Amino acid sequence: MVWRIGVDSGGTFTDICLFEEETGRLEIWKLSSSPDDPSRAIAQGVVEGLEQVDTTASELGFLGHGTTVATNALIELRGVKTGLLISDGFRDLLELGRQKRPSLYDMNVDKPEQLVSRDLRRQVPERLKSDGTVDLPLDVDALKKEVQLLAEQDVKAVAICFLYGFLNTEHEALAKKIVAEMLPDVFVSTSHEVAPEFREFERLSTTVVNAYLGPVMKRYIERLRKRLEEVGLKVAPQLTQSNGGVIGFDAAADLPVRTVLSGPSTGVVAAQEIGKMAGFPNIITFDVGGTSSDVALLQNGTCNLTGEADVHGYPIKAPMLDIHTVGAGGGSIAHVDSGGLLKVGPRSAGAYPGPVCYGNGNEEPTVTDANIVLQTLNPVEILGGRMKVRRDLALEAVQRLADQLGLGVMETADGILQVVIANMAKAIRVISVQRGHDPRDYTLMAFGGAGPLHAARLAQELDISRMIIPLTPGALCALGLLLTDLRADFAISRLTELNANSLDAVEGGFAELSAQAQEWFVSDNIPEERRKEVRTVDMRYAGQNYELSVPVPAGPITLDTFKQLEEGFEAVHKQRFGFIAKGEKIQLVTLRLEAIGEVKKAQLQSYPFDGPSADVAKIGERDVWLASAGDFVTSPVYDRKLLKHGNQISGPAIIEQMDTTSVILPEMTATVDANLNLIVEIAQ
Repeated sequence: MVWRIGVDSGGTFTDICLFEEETGRLEIWKLSSSPDDPSRAIAQGVVEGLEQVDTTASELGFLGHGTTVATNALIELRGVKTGLLISDGFRDLLELGRQKRPSLYDMNVDKPEQLVSRDLRRQVPERLKSDGTVDLPLDVDALKKEVQLLAEQDVKAVAICFLYGFLNTEHEALAKKIVAEMLPDVFVSTSHEVAPEFREFERLSTTVVNAYLGPVMKRYIERLRKRLEEVGLKVAPQLTQSNGGVIGFDAAADLPVRTVLSGPSTGVVAAQEIGKMAGFPNIITFDVGGTSSDVALLQNGTCNLTGEADVHGYPIKAPMLDIHTVGAGGGSIAHVDSGGLLKVGPRSAGAYPGPVCYGNGNEEPTVTDANIVLQTLNPVEILGGRMKVRRDLALEAVQRLADQLGLGVMETADGILQVVIANMAKAIRVISVQRGHDPRDYTLMAFGGAGPLHAARLAQELDISRMIIPLTPGALCALGLLLTDLRADFAISRLTELNANSLDAVEGGFAELSAQAQEWFVSDNIPEERRKEVRTVDMRYAGQNYELSVPVPAGPITLDTFKQLEEGFEAVHKQRFGFIAKGEKIQLVTLRLEAIGEVKKAQLQSYPFDGPSADVAKIGERDVWLASAGDFVTSPVYDRKLLKHGNQISGPAIIEQMDTTSVILPEMTATVDANLNLIVEIAQ
């Protein structure tokens, strides 16, 4: 038997998903993360998970890993001391940015801390013109003096970003060679390798973030690689990128900026596959963990890729799934602000000490504590009985908050959920309503350890009529690692108008990207029959400041291709902004190519119909406090493992499993489909 394993390491829990290729057997495992050294919990989880299926690491055929190491290091500013080599005259570009004020009327707003202090931003005499030709050659002697100054400051990483360096790589490549010779132990990041696209500030920011995180990611990967070797792993492990695909550990160490959404991206990949199998291609994903909620919109079974995002105040130009994150999770702390209002998050209790009910010393109530008090969560034990909880401690913590608010303890606990649901609904409106999509036209797919716990209330808030809760929601991101392919993304900026005069430039640009993709295919030993290329282009009306991504039809670039691009752009523009500017010039801005190395994936099983009765899965009853009743209501409790295809459950009801708890509210009906997903229909 050959097992494949996916490991998703979050801030609170580490999830393990195991899949046996021959039989289709699927098993999951969950344990607390180890924030001081995430690799420890990963290695331990791999061993414990394999013990459940009576095999060893040496028998594994694949290991994929999603991580939040890069994200957390950026959020917590735990990167390394970084220097910057930049074109003469652009020393303060990193700080000036685009001079935008995102909070126009907030006079006290805090700007993100600069990752490179001003004394470590060193200017180098050199200049390229806007067409990439050399206006002023690189002053090598001046460069060496600046590198020596950085050496004296004991920097651990150096970012190199020159004006128009994405059009002509000569100066940046020479500078990198000199830095590597003078500072052999320093991590070096160049803009033409990290983000070879136009927009100077965003390219600079991305290069700096990559350098800042590089040594952190290298140390983590080396430590994890060693631990996995010690437990007997023989295959080369893979790590998830923000685009949902996986790459080797070495590539991830060189480009850590492409892993900032490593954790949640594979949950979206799994949701795509499960949604297609269940017959619901239009989905809004709702992934709730211990510290945050991640949401994404899937139209026709696909989540859009975006080439640029703002990650905790730092602009990043890198291919990533269009996922929106808000600081609202099971560990989010509830508190009363200076105005006497109840707020939840973004502070989190994390894995340790965790929520008050864990009994590890935390005294501030969290979302999990509110659910324990309301008894939507098991008030005695969670994780299938592996973790005991203290409802008495949670009650005391929520009571202290209730005294501050002048409310009852149950009303306060319910108020915590109301606030966190409002935060989650706001995140979903960002990716739906604000982009021309009506959430009522979509099915809500809930996963993560706390997604199914809150999905019913969220669906009511958004007037969504249907939910899907997958078979293993708490470990869906880990499962996604077994459903994705190897991927690499390539881009090149070619600002030109959409007309016949641009055919050669566009055709040549895509030929250049395809050549880069072929090099990657060869370097990663991907067989020809498993190679695939997907092309897109960023487009805009002349004069617009931002672009929309449009798919490029397969085949050679012709005038007919341009006609299809025009039609595709107008359709996307109409949906996003509500109008089409007929007669306006259309520009092609950045050409993109996604190289895909297809791999063997886990295949989810189908099960025979068993009938509507779910009585065999009923394991008891529990009094659950429901807002609609304003009181405790006796609700049946079901064991998810015992539910069969065709079983139906009417709310109110609680469905428990090792990795999560699903809440079915009154006027909702859950039906188990052929793949053992819960399809929840909601009366409107």
